[in-house]
Amino acid sequence: MAIMDEISEVLLTADDIAKRVKELGEEITRDYEGRDLVVIGILKGAIPFMADLIREIKVPLEYDLIAVSSYGASTRSSGIVQIRKDLDTSIEEKHVLIVEDVVDTGLTLKYLCENLRSRHPASLRVCTLLDKPSRREVEIVPEYNGFVIPDRFVVGYGLDYAGRYRQFPFVGVLKPEVYQK
Repeated sequence: MAIMDEISEVLLTADDIAKRVKELGEEITRDYEGRDLVVIGILKGAIPFMADLIREIKVPLEYDLIAVSSYGASTRSSGIVQIRKDLDTSIEEKHVLIVEDVVDTGLTLKYLCENLRSRHPASLRVCTLLDKPSRREVEIVPEYNGFVIPDRFVVGYGLDYAGRYRQFPFVGVLKPEVYQK
């Protein structure tokens, strides 16, 4: 089966994503005008989104990467969060924007926000490409949100299943028979 045959539908086209990323960049630029910003991308899924987003933010910024895991090769969060790669620089007294690919249960993001707040940033906000509020298990609301989507298993534009599908320029729904093997 060809890899594209494993997608049941395209939920968000590359054009949909590009338009919304530009809007988010403009909003973040307005909110951080006159301040320096540290953008923290969550590896690996947020990389395409973060790369496009930082090109749309017109304030001085630096970025860093952090790797956290709660999924492994599963389609459901284990609830146990591990930091696999920490930040390279201090965020103390800096304005921090976490960039995430998708927020579903909120468990990973809540843990990460608590961890980063303990490092005393001047401010801490979250920007996510996708939000699945119907799956939320903890109270967390991203300040910047690309798209609210239904509870479907999506891949593409950085999102994966078992390390595959990240390269698609769109967000698509993965056929259940692919991940229910």
